[in-house]
Amino acid sequence: MYRISVDTGGTFTDVVVTDGQGRLTVGKALTTPERSFTGLSDSIANAAEQIGIPLGQLLAETRVMVYGTTRATNAIVERKTAKTALLVTEGFPDVLVFRKGGKLNALEINAPVEPPYIPRALTFEIPERMNAEGGVETALDEAAARAVLEKLGRIGIEAVAVSLLWSIANSAHERRLGQLIEEILPGVPYTLSSALNPTIREYPRSSSAAIDASLKPLMQTHLRDLKADLAAAGFGGELLISASSGGVMHIDDVVQKPVYMAKSGPAMAPLAGIAYTRAEEFGNDVIIVDTGGTTFDVSLIRDGAIKYTRETWLGTPMASTMLGMATVDIRSVGAGGGSIAWVDDGGMLRVGPHSAGSVPGPACYGKGGLRPTVTDAAVVLGYIDPDRFLGGRMKLDRAAAETAMQGVAVQLGKTIWETASAILRISSETMIKAIEDITTNDGVSPSDSTIVAGGGAAGLNVLSIARAMKAKNVVIPKTAGAISAAGGQFSDIAIDFSASCYGASDAFDSAAVREALGGLAAQSAEFEAALRAKGVDTFRRQLFVEARYARQQWELEVELPVDWAQEAADVELLETLFAQQYQRLYHVNRKGTVVEAINWRLRVAAILPSPQVSWEGPSETVPGERENRAYFDGAGHIATRVLDGTTLPLGCEIAGPAIIEEPTTTIVVDPGMTGRLSHSGNYIFEFGGNHG
Repeated sequence: MYRISVDTGGTFTDVVVTDGQGRLTVGKALTTPERSFTGLSDSIANAAEQIGIPLGQLLAETRVMVYGTTRATNAIVERKTAKTALLVTEGFPDVLVFRKGGKLNALEINAPVEPPYIPRALTFEIPERMNAEGGVETALDEAAARAVLEKLGRIGIEAVAVSLLWSIANSAHERRLGQLIEEILPGVPYTLSSALNPTIREYPRSSSAAIDASLKPLMQTHLRDLKADLAAAGFGGELLISASSGGVMHIDDVVQKPVYMAKSGPAMAPLAGIAYTRAEEFGNDVIIVDTGGTTFDVSLIRDGAIKYTRETWLGTPMASTMLGMATVDIRSVGAGGGSIAWVDDGGMLRVGPHSAGSVPGPACYGKGGLRPTVTDAAVVLGYIDPDRFLGGRMKLDRAAAETAMQGVAVQLGKTIWETASAILRISSETMIKAIEDITTNDGVSPSDSTIVAGGGAAGLNVLSIARAMKAKNVVIPKTAGAISAAGGQFSDIAIDFSASCYGASDAFDSAAVREALGGLAAQSAEFEAALRAKGVDTFRRQLFVEARYARQQWELEVELPVDWAQEAADVELLETLFAQQYQRLYHVNRKGTVVEAINWRLRVAAILPSPQVSWEGPSETVPGERENRAYFDGAGHIATRVLDGTTLPLGCEIAGPAIIEEPTTTIVVDPGMTGRLSHSGNYIFEFGGNHG
């Protein structure tokens, strides 16, 4: 029996297949935006070919498929979602316009701001009002609500989001509006903020409801078509969907809450990072980088735990759209293999954020792309062999890459090799800033951490990045070209239940907090019962609180022992754990200051069997090796060993300058670097960190 995990990105669709012995096979194919199943079936067929069985047999013998995609994220960013209306309390129509009321740079007076996610013209005020204690200040005006809903039908609204003031304290008015929507707009999907994300602060709650509603028509159609296409192709196993929470969900649950598909694919990468570093016994502080064709994603594991956040912005922080849900903390920048290089009006070379994607793709793809990309730079420098890209399945056009590079080189007055090297260097600097944003700015030192690198383009510059940042060591797995898909092999079914209940440590209402947490426990018990009926019997719960010191504005999330919820009375433990987290981030000890708890989150994970990953040595007795001349910054063109990664024996040493060709990625080893292929099948490069 097999398990398949999928990550459909903007450029490539990656799959990882494990068999009963834990052996991994990576499949890869170009993403097909016009019909996603084509790219998916092509990538699975590629894996089936390597295994030596037909596609239909592989699908028929697959017990579980985990599916991740960037489709939801791209739809949000590109505003290609359903025509959605937002219903708000009368007097509060600008919640999506004002957002959180701030900006990144307080001195930038005219900072650009994206239009609100739902246009102001499609935001409608409903006469009603709840107070913070859940009392009715103004009764719901049903006549006015009916008139609004009838208007929505006339103007062709395709989805409705409802976010009323203090609905988290009393959701009666939101629930009644839901009933009216079903009556007046039958078949039109809707989202109630109190049901989806019942937490304090109107903007995050309203934004998540708006995103969820807007995605329902698109993603429900997409998932149902995917399920039908897979069934027609012979798949009869369990279809699970990669969620932004770092776990997987049943397809039927995601159809009801498609907001969980935002950041769907990249959220799996940390799971692979944990598995690979534990296999190498490298400690519990890990930086995971995933360099795809479109973006460079960074996530963090601290003390063996994945870092989460509610501050996920799909675009520029404070000026774009906020997801508003607790998600894996992923920082993304437009610096992937398909990122386009260009010269600005001041004559400066820039790389990204625009990407060539899969259509037309980089110039070397020969599909009409005319502008140079990071991938074109790697071809020009001699890092990627045009005849061996993707294991030889896709031939590249070196002449087209050089022609595209020449256009930028002329503008800069440089050679094409100097220009290509500069493109990689600038791309690396962008990536370093993204890594610093999630590590140094969060109290984590790269010199104490292991970098796990993935993505088809990761190997081009991750070693030079690690050396520049003085990272401790780097792990590049055999599955690096599909690291997010690989993470799906180690995923559990997971869901978060949230509630808001204020509690100050100097006047803590344990009964109220215990009641709120009891509600979360009841929801999780219902979730567990449904899965027990399907044969899942192992579960893990985690309890988190978002808290702050008195008179501060923003909260930090702290994990509490799960049994703390039974009494919710050990305030001293809450203060101690929060003080430790605060000191780690800000190096200030404020133990004894009043702590205000705001939001509570109970995470429930149903533990699924994970493969015991194993790698066999190569079938060839002599490693494949040839020599090439590649261009390295500061050294020019020099003789470089080119190694066939599929023929390298486990335990072998690797010295730069060298290029390692794996079927789904290329690893560039600069002069002076040394590494090895571990017995777990990972490429290991140690830079010493704080110890070197």
